[in-house]
Amino acid sequence: MTFFQSDVVRAEMAEISELQEEIYNNVFKFPTMSKEDQRYHIEVLERLLDKQKVMYTRLSLSDDPEAKMMKDSIIQSAKSMGLPSNVDVNLMFDQMSKMVEMMRGQLDLP
Repeated sequence: MTFFQSDVVRAEMAEISELQEEIYNNVFKFPTMSKEDQRYHIEVLERLLDKQKVMYTRLSLSDDPEAKMMKDSIIQSAKSMGLPSNVDVNLMFDQMSKMVEMMRGQLDLP
């Protein structure tokens, strides 16, 4: 069985896709959302980021050629968005997590 034939991987990929769609559909509405809706949006963003980190780790551990290709594609996409070549994608995920934490913290300000 290949990496992408796994039921677990397919379910995770589907959920990542659904979460991405939800985030993209609401990202420009964020400034006008109620605090409760903003908190929910941040929770969805955290879930998405966590799932993406896990998927990236799975891709990194797999010997499947298609998984390696997807991992390389993620690395190339990150580089095209400005991630320096010498920076690990996991560091990017960590920085994104910190930014989400900052967003959450800003919501709690008076």
